[in-house]
Amino acid sequence: MPVSWVLAVKCSAKFGNTETTIMSRIGKLPIPVLDKASVTIDGHTVRVEGPKGKLEKTFDRSTNIELSDGVINVTPADSSRHAKAMFGTVRSIINNMVIGVVEGYKKEIVLKGVGFRAVLTGNVLDLALGYSHPCLLTIPEGITVKIAENTKLTIEGADKHMVGEITATIFNYYPAEPYKGKGVHIVGKYVRRKEGKKSA
Repeated sequence: MPVSWVLAVKCSAKFGNTETTIMSRIGKLPIPVLDKASVTIDGHTVRVEGPKGKLEKTFDRSTNIELSDGVINVTPADSSRHAKAMFGTVRSIINNMVIGVVEGYKKEIVLKGVGFRAVLTGNVLDLALGYSHPCLLTIPEGITVKIAENTKLTIEGADKHMVGEITATIFNYYPAEPYKGKGVHIVGKYVRRKEGKKSA
């Protein structure tokens, strides 16, 4: 049993409550619907629309999702362990959807290396990263990639998960190495640098 569970049981026993209640603090927070966002809830399917695009996601039946007076509330559908574990996650995903269609999400990448460059042709991103072959990546609908100076990329979109996934895919083509810093750098991501071996 995890330590947090043991502490919860001890606290419950101390205050005369024999039932262990482990609830997500994030899940309890209501989600305010932003002014420029339109939210529709159909059972367990949430549709969000805003100036940055449209998002739709269907969740499992372990949670209840309700919209009232411009606020979305997520609660566990029952007292099962799965429901208590999931409703905080569901709340975070819906909150990201609401923010995404209004403000959007952005990641920035810098390519560092001799001959490294990026070219966008249609929806196909062509990356030259020092290999004998180009790295080709098809950009999905809803994601925008902008390139500056051939080495600076900006990935934007309403879907936070998709923006992060595209960024991670590009990074994994050539993760920044710690000695000379050559490779793909995600702006804001720390790269541990190492000192190279010195000749005697």
